[in-house]
Amino acid sequence: MPEPIKLDLVQRPRRLRRTGALRALTEETVLLPRHLIAPLFVVDGKSAPEEIKSMPGVFRLSIADLVKECRALHKLGIRGVALFPKLDAKLKDDKGTGALDEDALVLRAVRAVKKAVPELAVITDVALDPYTTHGHDGVLNAARDDVENDRTVGILCQMAVLQARAGVDLVAPSDMMDGRVGAIRKSLDAAGFSGTGILAYAVKYNSAYYGPFREAVGSAQAAGTRLLSKATYQMNPANRREAVIEATLDTLEGADILMVKPAGPYLDIIREVRHATRKPIAAYQVSGEYAQIQAAARLGWLDLARTRHESLLAIKRAGADIILTYFAKEMAKELGR
Repeated sequence: MPEPIKLDLVQRPRRLRRTGALRALTEETVLLPRHLIAPLFVVDGKSAPEEIKSMPGVFRLSIADLVKECRALHKLGIRGVALFPKLDAKLKDDKGTGALDEDALVLRAVRAVKKAVPELAVITDVALDPYTTHGHDGVLNAARDDVENDRTVGILCQMAVLQARAGVDLVAPSDMMDGRVGAIRKSLDAAGFSGTGILAYAVKYNSAYYGPFREAVGSAQAAGTRLLSKATYQMNPANRREAVIEATLDTLEGADILMVKPAGPYLDIIREVRHATRKPIAAYQVSGEYAQIQAAARLGWLDLARTRHESLLAIKRAGADIILTYFAKEMAKELGR
């Protein structure tokens, strides 16, 4: 046996890892239920909750069940929910006109949730993909090969005002049209909703990780594929500097919170935006990230509880103040213990 080596070290970082108490005292990043927002899917009618096949544990909920879920989330310490409607195909058309229905599903859902749980912050998506037959986030041009930017922005402004009138706390334009944050801010202010905030999907990439979400809201079925390309308006995954440009523009146009989406594969982007702004930053752990972790855990390849916690901790450590995640409820249960 070789003689034990005695190292003459002044610095031994392991000293602060020696006990649970020391590790807790020196922990740099804290994840709490109040840092999480739960994305929720709502459907019309009174049907029982319907599990989304590609997102185990995530359900489409009737308004009544949505209200119950929001009450449960609030009791667990969750302070915000983001609502996404799944519409019947007969309510969709090429122009997404159902988005301007004053009795639209998402507006009824907002009113119901705010009445039942007024303390809960409610966020609504401002984009046309749940309402269009082609699955794009806006109105297509005559050649049907691209989304018309300015025409789409006009519709989004009307959507945002309707959502504000229903009582939403934050409107969240997720479409990535140029100039839409400034136009929405002006429209909200002109309609008397200067207190309604904008959570801008400022840095949203044309990612392959959105497939399960598109199934959940029905935009994949509308388009005939979950592989629908939105490359002409969502950002190129290869681009990093462009993220700062987009975040800066949305800040100048009046965004209150800036979003980076997806989150896990784009930790460097979250950090880049964090260095570029003083605004609160949200990050969306998207459906594909969730589905990957669930699938690997079901195969026994990963520990579900540890992996979901670590994945969210990494997003928070990168610089996100707020995380949208389908793990919100289970994480809140775990963190509350």
